Amino acid sequence: MQQHATPKLTQAQNDARLLLHKIAGSAVGLDLEMPIATGEMRRRIYLDSTASTLRLGVVQDVLDRYQPYYANTHSTVHFGARLSTEEYRWAHDMVLDFVNADRTNYTAFFVGSGATGGMNRVAATLARRMPERDVVITSIMEHHSNDLPHRKHFKTVVHAPPENGSTSMGCVCIKAIERALEAHKGRVAYVSVTGVSNVTGIINPVHEIAALAHAHGALMVVDAAQMVAHVPIRMNGNADPAEDIDVVVFSGHKIYAPGSPGVVVARRELFQGLEPVEVGGGMVDDVWLDRYTPTAALPDREEAGTPNITGAIGLGAALYALHKIGMDVVEEDEAALMRLALQRLCALPGIALYGDCDMERYPRAGAISFNVRGMHHALTAAILNDYYNIAVRNQCFCAHPYVREMVTEALAAADEALTAAELEALAEMQRGMVRASFGIYTTEADIDTLAKALEDISGNRDRYEALYTQLPNGDFQHKTFSFEPRQFFSVRDSVDGWLERA
Repeated sequence: MQQHATPKLTQAQNDARLLLHKIAGSAVGLDLEMPIATGEMRRRIYLDSTASTLRLGVVQDVLDRYQPYYANTHSTVHFGARLSTEEYRWAHDMVLDFVNADRTNYTAFFVGSGATGGMNRVAATLARRMPERDVVITSIMEHHSNDLPHRKHFKTVVHAPPENGSTSMGCVCIKAIERALEAHKGRVAYVSVTGVSNVTGIINPVHEIAALAHAHGALMVVDAAQMVAHVPIRMNGNADPAEDIDVVVFSGHKIYAPGSPGVVVARRELFQGLEPVEVGGGMVDDVWLDRYTPTAALPDREEAGTPNITGAIGLGAALYALHKIGMDVVEEDEAALMRLALQRLCALPGIALYGDCDMERYPRAGAISFNVRGMHHALTAAILNDYYNIAVRNQCFCAHPYVREMVTEALAAADEALTAAELEALAEMQRGMVRASFGIYTTEADIDTLAKALEDISGNRDRYEALYTQLPNGDFQHKTFSFEPRQFFSVRDSVDGWLERA
């Protein structure tokens, strides 16, 4: 077999990777040890980063350094207020730099409720901006955050299906989006798709979709909640301006800054001149008893009330650290990890994987969903936690239609004799998956431990099933082992302890 030499990395590339590993290794809670069902202590393997990433040590350090200076913004009259205002403004600029959005044409503002709050704001505003366009095109792959807000504010929401890959569903079907744009010509306000699926990690071709949307006079909105921590985002400055993105929404708790706000980055003209959705302090130029005048300044007009200053500064720190490394480096390292994970899990005979596994055709980032064949997803997740201290998530991940379709597809492939009615009933009963999701701190050793654990669970189903009881809520509880959260942390106990020591 011909041997291929490994490309030699430049000094800059080596330095970037060293910095990445240093930052990744600093994540708070990475070395947490917990007792497991065997009676031993075991280091946690955190594979739930798609739900929320761990906080980076550099973010924690920045917040610790900032906290003595904390003061409210919207004033520069005293030192703390001046410092907070300046750093809060800088966090907005850092967001724009991170997603490659020029500051002249784009604005960034922070909202509550993460990406959900951001997408609700976008849908409510664009519905008023384009009242003559009452259709939104999205996909069946979407998190509820990128589905329900459009349903609330628009007459019609079209859900494009995924492509049919060689083994399972792939990325969103471009041709289906094009057909929908043609079918609703002149009525589509925007196309809104996830950059990266929170269920399968499959990456959607958002720039290609943007070109299609713009050709039909529609806008392009990207739910980047799962995209932002894994792959580079370029909102404008693309080789073809038609591929530029009009709106991006994401959240700080998905990119190593838990406690941070949601973020909207949008073309300025989309939010200018309209009554802001939320009103209150900080977004007006003047107020009388019978009227008020919203400020024209962005982002101020979209940030009513006292902002999450500390959260925004923490987010800015995370983005700045990753920006110094380069998201292309993050993407490349994670792609190698994803290939390894798919290779290991695909080799296990008792494991069903969801989404097409051909990464050449359908690149992935961040997440893999699976089931142990014949075992309830909640039981698999419980065993991984109780016996291996592997933190995963199960159920439908706020993407019910997508999960339902993939579970049905997998069941049909496994048993071709099922009737349509039997298949539907079985899919509804078993609806749900287990998701392992990765961050920059995930290692090859973590993947190896997961694969060995799943091999053990699949090969010893009966033994494990006998150890658990299913609860009314669908979860599974070990018959002899239990975890009592208050033994490890309690706000009340922590306050009491502080008061005793004070």
